[in-house]
Amino acid sequence: MNHLLPYIKKTLESHFPPAELKSLTKIICCDLLEIGELDFYVRKDIHLSENKQKELETILHRLINHEPIQYIVGHTPFCGHSFEVNQHVLIPRPETEELVELIAKENPKAKLIFDMGTGSGCIAISLSKKLPDCEVRACDISAEALKVARRNNKRLGASVSFEKQNILKYKFPANLEEMLNLDVIVSNPPYITESEKAGMDPNVLEWEPATALFVPDDDPLLFYSCIAELGFFLLSSEGKLYFEVNQAYGKEVCEMLNDMGYSRVRLIKDMFNNKRFVKACI
Repeated sequence: MNHLLPYIKKTLESHFPPAELKSLTKIICCDLLEIGELDFYVRKDIHLSENKQKELETILHRLINHEPIQYIVGHTPFCGHSFEVNQHVLIPRPETEELVELIAKENPKAKLIFDMGTGSGCIAISLSKKLPDCEVRACDISAEALKVARRNNKRLGASVSFEKQNILKYKFPANLEEMLNLDVIVSNPPYITESEKAGMDPNVLEWEPATALFVPDDDPLLFYSCIAELGFFLLSSEGKLYFEVNQAYGKEVCEMLNDMGYSRVRLIKDMFNNKRFVKACI
């Protein structure tokens, strides 16, 4: 470890700021050496085999080429669990954990929750684990994303039901009666406008799935309006919508929901003081 840490730092320090480099170093070492965080801080007697050295060089090369560390190691933490991730799904963000906590706290007796645009399944599966008496369903347009979500569901012992759906062209299932009277619809849909690409980091632009990120400049609320319309069909008389939103359009999402007839519409800040979540009631 005495030689490993300086080598990683020397290789990456011109590519990453100090705080990010520190975090990356810990993730690299824990994954490469198959050790926990405690061992990372206390063990000094680490010597890499030839194969491990080659593996390290590959990791460093991929990082320099802007590939996210989460895709390199193949997993990321979320709500106390480790979720498989790859290029077919967005990398779960810490602020989205707050959305899960908010829903679980406000809906402890929920019986039916629907996550629209589930990706890795992180929201749906985390809610299923936190609310074991609740039936959680989820959908996504990507068959590859659903494969990842189903693997996470099985490995983490959750009981989420997944289906392939295009939110913008939602097809009501044959068993529609089972989908009515939802307590909660939650969605973290695409919300970054095309014009915002210029200010984004290459590790997002070049690697994360564009279909899960971007919306047209002329219709930034595209997914929110579609989901809100569906809410009138699917939510119970006391049902709730929860959205993660682009902070630049939080006010507009609230205005849209008010105009559509939703009540008690709230714009909620995240841990970084950004206006990140919207809640609305039928």
